[in-house]
Amino acid sequence: MTTTNRIARGLCAALALGVAAAGGVALGQAPAPPVAAAPQPGDDTVTLNFVSADVHAVIKAVAEMTGRNFLVDPRVQGTVSIVAPRPVPRNMVFPILLSALRVQGFAAVGGDLGVIHVVPEAEAKFYGSARDPRRARGDQIVTEVFQLQHESAAQMVPVLRPLVAPNNVINAFPGSNMLVVTDYASNLERIRKVIGTVDQPGASELTTVKLRFAAAVDVGQAVQRLVPEVSQAAGPGAAPRVAVSVDPRTNSLLVRADNPTLAKRIRELAAGMDVPSASGGNIHVVYLKNAEATRLAESLRAMISGQPAAQRTSTPLGPATPGGLGGTTGLGAPVQVAQAPPPPAAVASTGSAGAATAAGALTTASIQAHQETNSLIIIAPDAVYNSLRGVIEKLDARRAQVFVEALIVEIAASKAGEFGIQWQSLPNGNTGATQGFGVQNFNLTPGSNIGQIAQNPLSIGQGLSLGLIRGRITFGGAEILNLAALVRALDKDTTANILSTPQLLTLDNEEARIQVGQNIPIVTGSFTLAGAGGGVVNPFQTVDRRDIGVALRIRPQIAEGGTVRMQIYQEVSSIFNAQSAQGIILNKRSIESNVVVDDGQIIVLGGLISDDVQTGKEAVPVLGDIPVLGTLFRYDTRRREKINLMVFLRPVVLRDETMTATLTGNRYDYIRGVQSALQPPDRIPLPSMRDNQLPESLPPRLPGQPAVPPRPAEALPQRPIEPPPPQ
Repeated sequence: MTTTNRIARGLCAALALGVAAAGGVALGQAPAPPVAAAPQPGDDTVTLNFVSADVHAVIKAVAEMTGRNFLVDPRVQGTVSIVAPRPVPRNMVFPILLSALRVQGFAAVGGDLGVIHVVPEAEAKFYGSARDPRRARGDQIVTEVFQLQHESAAQMVPVLRPLVAPNNVINAFPGSNMLVVTDYASNLERIRKVIGTVDQPGASELTTVKLRFAAAVDVGQAVQRLVPEVSQAAGPGAAPRVAVSVDPRTNSLLVRADNPTLAKRIRELAAGMDVPSASGGNIHVVYLKNAEATRLAESLRAMISGQPAAQRTSTPLGPATPGGLGGTTGLGAPVQVAQAPPPPAAVASTGSAGAATAAGALTTASIQAHQETNSLIIIAPDAVYNSLRGVIEKLDARRAQVFVEALIVEIAASKAGEFGIQWQSLPNGNTGATQGFGVQNFNLTPGSNIGQIAQNPLSIGQGLSLGLIRGRITFGGAEILNLAALVRALDKDTTANILSTPQLLTLDNEEARIQVGQNIPIVTGSFTLAGAGGGVVNPFQTVDRRDIGVALRIRPQIAEGGTVRMQIYQEVSSIFNAQSAQGIILNKRSIESNVVVDDGQIIVLGGLISDDVQTGKEAVPVLGDIPVLGTLFRYDTRRREKINLMVFLRPVVLRDETMTATLTGNRYDYIRGVQSALQPPDRIPLPSMRDNQLPESLPPRLPGQPAVPPRPAEALPQRPIEPPPPQ
């Protein structure tokens, strides 16, 4: 179809709506249908004149002129006015329609399948783009992805949000530092230029400040306290404007600043502090943050003197005393310090002169520890102090902690059964005549013996007991029941499920222990002295006290690869029999081992799996072996006991305060929930127990956040908080 034919079709459509064309330009009256003037032969221009025309009619006219297919959303309603006093090229008709729709709050999107969707502007982001976003022009809505190289995508969103239309969107993808923007093509071109201007390498200045007299560690700490830009960031998630690092090897400060002015301020401040010490004695005080002053002073003195440091040794994590958990040895033992050998009388003359000079300078230093303030007092020249200061900074690092959770599971099942028949025939023994008697007696256990029950019927033991009684008789001068027969049957089933979870938190390579149990007395001896009148004078007993219960002793050591090496002693003890004539009998289960486990993994230390089966048979010879009838002359017992005991261990390395606060908060909330569940309901005549509940825990404070102010006094319980009793 030629251009002239398409124009003619457009004119026919306009005429069908009742519009007259004159002079190649149609001037409509309000409200007027759309009119487009046909160009002269050889001219590909169109004169547009739409005055308050219905939007559907305008879209239809543009479709006739451009040959495009449109799909109009039912929500697109209204009128459009387009006034073009001069003819416009045909390829400008569609962009002019897009601009007119944008003014009315509509947009035309799509086109991949040959159909353009006309929808409200807020819905345009859900449709695909018809072409490459970089090739789109005008008021067509497209989606483009921007890859940022230097700036943060999350920080660019609030900067570019005012430039994007309210109904369109801009989002950041932090994972790959990308921006996803859906907007008009003309606006995207402007956003593209803004991003290209802003996304530039930072003009940070890197400099090195070499110090001669002062220690770089001390100067770096002072700069971080005095220069506020060191801790202030440009925005959320951005790096500080100034970063100061210390290089102890060269005694220098490494400074990165956003502008030269900040770098100059830090250089001037460091130069003002880099002067010889004002005190003639060169006395320095170093306050430690994490290390122990006494131990660190010993190591530094050994390093200066060239002699090995005092070795700290401890005994293995075994039981302190036989059968007990307490005492002064084992994990809780005092540390044994081995004395270092005395320094040699003279220093060997071998080696270079520089080494001898350095050794002589080091020997002039004196290091003492002040335990009350956990600080070091160093008397040394500036050069020696600077070297020691770098070593102290590295050794005074925060040590990781290890949270160890042990799980002791003991499942025991015991089954026992007894079945037997006992009988006796006892005539009256006071007649003086010769008489016979018979007794079938198998079980001598109190409560199961026919003779004992005949003397005292109330002594019958557990189980089913059936008997035959023929009155009373006098036997041996005592009147007893004439119990002719006794049938006993007993089936006993006992199960136990014991679960203990001792937990503890300790520093890396530090010994710790937790013990939950009792301290019981055990009589080890007694003495009495008989008096002149036969009485007892000054009786006394010797008592040894033993700890029983659950005990866990551990010394963890964190490796660089994330594994934890642990020296462990685990013990579970209890009273087995307190009525024994020989004394109290104790149960004891202990494990002593060295293991290596990954952080957060569960490892089994050991256990016991036993299955004990015992059978017993007491019978009259020959008669007890008779089938069926032999049961009348037999007493059978059976017993089976199964014990499953396992000990599991799970260490978790806590490297920062956030992990420690999270773990503590979880455990605190758990015990608070258990306590709340056990609270009795409030009743009017009874006092309320709500004051004994633990207060709500504060959320953990992340690094860099200000400390949360304490709760008001009225929000806390008025009564002192008491821990729940051990179960």
